[in-house]
Amino acid sequence: MTASGFDATVLTLYPELFPGPLGVALSGKALETGLWGLKVVDIRHFAHDKHRSVDDTPFGGGAGMVMRADVLGPAIDANHDGAAPLIYFSPRGRLMDQALVEEVRDAGGATLVCGRFEGVDERVLEARPVMEVSLGDFVLSGGEFAAFALLDAVVRLLPGVAGNAESLAEESFADGLLEYPQYTRPREWEGKNPPEVLLSGDHARIRTWRKAEAERITRERRPDLWRRYTSEEGTEQ
Repeated sequence: MTASGFDATVLTLYPELFPGPLGVALSGKALETGLWGLKVVDIRHFAHDKHRSVDDTPFGGGAGMVMRADVLGPAIDANHDGAAPLIYFSPRGRLMDQALVEEVRDAGGATLVCGRFEGVDERVLEARPVMEVSLGDFVLSGGEFAAFALLDAVVRLLPGVAGNAESLAEESFADGLLEYPQYTRPREWEGKNPPEVLLSGDHARIRTWRKAEAERITRERRPDLWRRYTSEEGTEQ
């Protein structure tokens, strides 16, 4: 574990984007108080020419540009200690989920490589211990936006950040299910009332209702999660 709860290093062509949304709300307060640390590295500092060129045309032809191995490789070597996960954001990578978020948190830090253009020279990914990670089945203009998502998800799990450990334990994906519906005041809104069980004061009934609702929503909306949940539970649903 690092001096703070979690230390992130971000390699990017646009360092001015950071901390961005990570500098406000829970993650921003935690960053300010030292519960996690952020180091942002401009990949262009590792370019070799006066124009600070970081990309070139792809061998074999084709549209777009590719980030050069002789720029990105040294940038990684100068900023990755070999212990923390080295993550490159790519549509072909492992899908980001809560299990991955927890793995990264437990590692105590991560080095995040934010690609641009058509991608990076494959030789970098082969020569370094890179984990490719995807935010989803769509394409972003750069890995910075995926980095925001991963870091926000990690930081909120750090001790002392969210403030209420119980809320983390009950939210979506915590036990393999989506979260149950939530209600608050006013008691009546546009002629609608919350389920009566939530007003009963019977905590056992409330727990049963919440689990049943979480299972119903997961079964209806995320069949993939439901199959995994029922398989792990060893039950026939």
